[in-house]
Amino acid sequence: MMLSCNRSQSGFTLVEAVMVIVITGILAVLASSFAAPLKGYFEALDRAELSGVADTALRRMARELRTALPNSVRVSGSFIEFLPTTTGGRYRKGQDCSAACTGDILDFVAADTSFDVIGALPSVPVTGEELVVYNTTPTTVYAGTNVVELTSVVGTCTLSAIKICFDDGMQFLASPGNRFQIISGPVTFACIGNTLWRYSGYARQAEQPTSASSSPLDVATRARLATGVNCAASSFVYTPGVTQRADLVVMRLALSNNSDNVTLLHQVHVQNVP
Repeated sequence: MMLSCNRSQSGFTLVEAVMVIVITGILAVLASSFAAPLKGYFEALDRAELSGVADTALRRMARELRTALPNSVRVSGSFIEFLPTTTGGRYRKGQDCSAACTGDILDFVAADTSFDVIGALPSVPVTGEELVVYNTTPTTVYAGTNVVELTSVVGTCTLSAIKICFDDGMQFLASPGNRFQIISGPVTFACIGNTLWRYSGYARQAEQPTSASSSPLDVATRARLATGVNCAASSFVYTPGVTQRADLVVMRLALSNNSDNVTLLHQVHVQNVP
């Protein structure tokens, strides 16, 4: 007796195997041709993100530095400090004697407590802000020899856009341009670790603060301006204006991430005529 087995056969034909090899090769070529452009695209995105962060931080710093009190910018390593002005104008130097001699002048012979503003101020000063006149050597605001706190009412003087009042009598040195500035508290930009910080709300010091972990910056209000900063490759440089027209602040900010790095340079002219 003979037995027969009928088994179903399964597998690839030679034609099918060749087709699979061809299609796999085509897909491999396509994948390799798209890899480089895709890599470049994502690197461009990373670079654009870094550039945007650096540009935003530098523009904000530049905008604030342009309001700096003349001759108040100080740089030490990765720390830059300045005193922002809120407003300013010209003080009355002489009385109006066309009819009767009137007008409250800023007295430079004896301590004074008020004066008239010539014209009007762009904004009204507020109590607690400070008045500065002729911020230059030998009288400087950091030494406290040409600055006094504003008060709302002193005698018959009411603080306004046309009148300046200050309780503590002060004898200033006269400004050649009869100028005065109103300032708020100091501001420090500092690059620490891999972060750019803005410090404010601390007391003015004779010496520039250069440590975030000690007074007065350890109790100051701080805000993060940028992360991923290479502080070793970043720098602040301050050059006083030799023409007595403008100082120059040069800010170099380097940022990096896993795939790329960007360095931006920004220069800011700062008024230095007191």
